Amino acid sequence: MNQNHYPKDDDFRRSLGGRYRTANIWQGLFFSALFIALLSLLALLYNVVDGVFGYVAYEYKKDPALFTTKALDDLNQQELLEILTTNLSQGAFTKLDNEKPMTKRSKSDLYTLVLERLIQIDTKQTWSMTDSIFRADEIKAEVAKEYPDAKLEFRSWLTPVFLTTPMSSKAEFAGVRTAILGSLWMVGIAILFALPIGTCAAIYLQEYASKNFLNRVIQTNINNLAGVPSIVYGMLGLAIFVRALEPFTSGSLFGVTDSNGRTILSAGLTMGTLVLPLIIINAQEAIKAVPDSLRQAAFGVGATRWQTVWHHVLPNALPGILTGSILAVSRAIGETAPLIVVGASTFISIDPSGPFSKFTALPIQIYQWTTRAQSEFHSIAAAAIIVLLILLLTLNASAILLRNRVQRKY
Repeated sequence: MNQNHYPKDDDFRRSLGGRYRTANIWQGLFFSALFIALLSLLALLYNVVDGVFGYVAYEYKKDPALFTTKALDDLNQQELLEILTTNLSQGAFTKLDNEKPMTKRSKSDLYTLVLERLIQIDTKQTWSMTDSIFRADEIKAEVAKEYPDAKLEFRSWLTPVFLTTPMSSKAEFAGVRTAILGSLWMVGIAILFALPIGTCAAIYLQEYASKNFLNRVIQTNINNLAGVPSIVYGMLGLAIFVRALEPFTSGSLFGVTDSNGRTILSAGLTMGTLVLPLIIINAQEAIKAVPDSLRQAAFGVGATRWQTVWHHVLPNALPGILTGSILAVSRAIGETAPLIVVGASTFISIDPSGPFSKFTALPIQIYQWTTRAQSEFHSIAAAAIIVLLILLLTLNASAILLRNRVQRKY
């Protein structure tokens, strides 16, 4: 009879050493994969930050002395307002005043308007942060030779003014306020639409649906829909929400007359449809992870299936469901293709005031700026990417805090 052979003495030590070497090789491969991933992430972040800071050479198209005898930085709010009142055309001043009363604008707003509308800045060239640090002397010499009348300053394109200023055709005065508000509106509508529907669908599929052919087909298609390219959802949103449901999504059913189907509501519903399979799958996994002993205990004391789901299964699965919503927010806020299809504006300077407003979003704004030839637009695109990352992390952190609070409660 053959018996199992176990290595002894030298054979055992050689076998043990071989197993440790194999384990060390795999550990090294796993660590290398982690290192490469972190290195790629750091390279991406450095590339973005590299464009946010750097030297800028610019000139004034009109001499500030034409409008004031003082230095621009020394002017107070009232003096800036008088310059705008005197030198802007009546139509331009009235338009600005209708957008926001000129007398209620801050000094920084009026200062920006003087630069943008009257003096006007002509950006000659921009440099990356790396070049600005390591080639500072060369850059100064180049500016002195090529642009003798230009001013050279080290600038951060990401400023508080950048966050609170609407879109502009000039990169020096463009901001992302309208895009941030559009993104928040869109994500809010998407989650309000997808989270309840996705959770209810997951509860039915996991707790009520029998294991028949039809339900297996439904489950398979939900899994497949999670991997469908986002542009397909954009086409679906265009056909259904923008066109078929235009009376609803444009607001005409509610008395809105100055809009069409290409609104924030259409974009939010499209994004909600896009993340719906993701929410269903994550909610199912969270419900599946609830121990069956809780269900059996509830049934044992006479609880109905609905009472069991509502009082025991759902509270215990809620942290996992909220984790799925975090993933959904992450995907929805960064998508671009569906928004292009449903009609997001690439240039809009009016903040969204409701679900039936025209809109833009941060990914659309970034895409539009990166396609421009001028280097200054690339710099503000990099600044907008930082804003998008911060907004994404803030939303995710809020969802994580909510999840942890629910987890402690139950």
